[in-house]
Amino acid sequence: MPLFLSFGLYRAIFRYVGSTAFSSMVHVFIIYSGLFFCVFTLLGVDDVPRSIGVIQPILLFIGIGASRYFVRYWLGNINNVQKAFHRAQPIALIYGAGSAGRQLAIGLSSNKEMLVKGFIDDDPRLQGSTINGIAVHSNADLQDLAHRLDITDVLLAIPSASQMRRSEIIASLNGCGVRVRTLPGLIDLAAGRVRISDLHDLDMNDLLGRAVVPPDIGLLEKNIRNQVVLVTGAGGSIGSELCRQIIKFSPKSLILIDSSEHSLYLVYEELKRALSGFEDDLSAADGADQASSPHLGLPVKLVPCLASVRDADLLLKIFGAHRPATVFHAAAYKHVPLVEQNPGEGIRNNVFGTFTCAQTSLECGVSNFILVSTDKAVRPTNVMGASKRIAELVLQAMADIANKSNHSTNFSMVRFGNVLGSSGSVAPLFSAQIAAGGPITLTHSEVTRYFMTIPEAAQLVIQASAMAVGGDVFVLDMGEPVRIYDLAAKMVYLSGLLVKDEDHPHGDIEIKVTGLRPGEKLYEELLIGENPQPTDHPKIMKAHEEFLSWDDLQQELEKLNLALDAGDTNLIRGLLKKLVPGYLPNGDGVN
Repeated sequence: MPLFLSFGLYRAIFRYVGSTAFSSMVHVFIIYSGLFFCVFTLLGVDDVPRSIGVIQPILLFIGIGASRYFVRYWLGNINNVQKAFHRAQPIALIYGAGSAGRQLAIGLSSNKEMLVKGFIDDDPRLQGSTINGIAVHSNADLQDLAHRLDITDVLLAIPSASQMRRSEIIASLNGCGVRVRTLPGLIDLAAGRVRISDLHDLDMNDLLGRAVVPPDIGLLEKNIRNQVVLVTGAGGSIGSELCRQIIKFSPKSLILIDSSEHSLYLVYEELKRALSGFEDDLSAADGADQASSPHLGLPVKLVPCLASVRDADLLLKIFGAHRPATVFHAAAYKHVPLVEQNPGEGIRNNVFGTFTCAQTSLECGVSNFILVSTDKAVRPTNVMGASKRIAELVLQAMADIANKSNHSTNFSMVRFGNVLGSSGSVAPLFSAQIAAGGPITLTHSEVTRYFMTIPEAAQLVIQASAMAVGGDVFVLDMGEPVRIYDLAAKMVYLSGLLVKDEDHPHGDIEIKVTGLRPGEKLYEELLIGENPQPTDHPKIMKAHEEFLSWDDLQQELEKLNLALDAGDTNLIRGLLKKLVPGYLPNGDGVN
């Protein structure tokens, strides 16, 4: 007892006993055994066997140690039962019994956060067998297993499957009430360090079911490698992704222009972190260039510029100082309801901001100017779409001037639909509404939209720019339009929940229709004319569309500018209708 007191063993909480308490116990028994051995074995005591000096300390050590570890084990089990009572353990099926699926099962079994009840595999040779005691089932049994085994999660472990096959599997799980997730990073998987938090929800390609065409590296780097590239709207959804793609192909420098200080700061810091990872890979030859660069030793010179695209004098200074060869103009106000309520600012930014950037590019000898446009510019029903169509007309007219006067600037534009994951996109909004327990708000049950992911859109914009010859209107192949109601329902199902409707009154998430917003269309279009021409890229088409001559367009722009200064909304809308023949606001009776 004196030894236990002096070593603090009576102060230890044996529910949490660890190596420190065990080490103290060993020290106590070394001293205790030494004293017992000296007294009873070396010196001896009458009528007491000398073996007592050895046997008694051993038995005492075993008894005290075992009793404390038993207490720890017993109390730990009680604690685990209490935790399980408050939080049910997720039960999962792993789709794919290959090496990735087996590693995932091993990783999950090590932390006990999720119980794996079975594998699903398409290979008949594996079906009916067991892997580490876990049965392998046919994909035909998937829905039955999900209900019979109370499955909460299905984990896709099929990295080699095509996008079409993944889409088929995901579609078969609709309505099963299971959450569908995918593999963690390969490094964590191989190391066996897998926790529930490491599993990913399905990405945007899985939601769309699109097969992404691998990019053409030659087209991606044609207007970027070893050149000065400038991106306006660099802090926005498309602009920032353009920057992420551009730095992969070693431009000489990248000029970032944005009017939002916060957005510019975020993209600048992100790009610096991305580029800092390249430093160790630079060759000795690159080292000389790197040392002469003022950009903190990074392999690409980044220049953040806080500026508005409507400030002609400031743009001229920036372009003159850095002499960009390629300009991606992504700066725009794009949120339809906001621009509808603030038409003046929307037009000034989208139309006259584009004109200012294009005019500055022409004066400074920029080689390639690419406008990021939108499908809302085709037969628009809102001010935002009309303003983007006028921006296209500005580019087409300036391209005509450049061609006739032998200017070196090559103007082109790329038109595409919605991008999932961008600011204001439906996918992040629906995810937040599902997480909050609903309802999901939808403007109309029959609304359809074209969709693609942000990285795919940015890559296609860059590739299209490399094919431009002047005045081109490129249209991206967005696949089939997606019904927004179906997208919302799919997101609900893949979260392991059910849509609450007339057929399922006890469902989890309601989809609530609120009515079309001002300026919103039921469906979008990508072409004004017909018969687009194919290009060298299977996902990029070239449209041929009518445009105004620069003299005619300039007169109308001057009238529009005067109407903006006067704040005459009716005159502004009238001029928009004159400039964009297809423009017909919702109030005039067209969806």
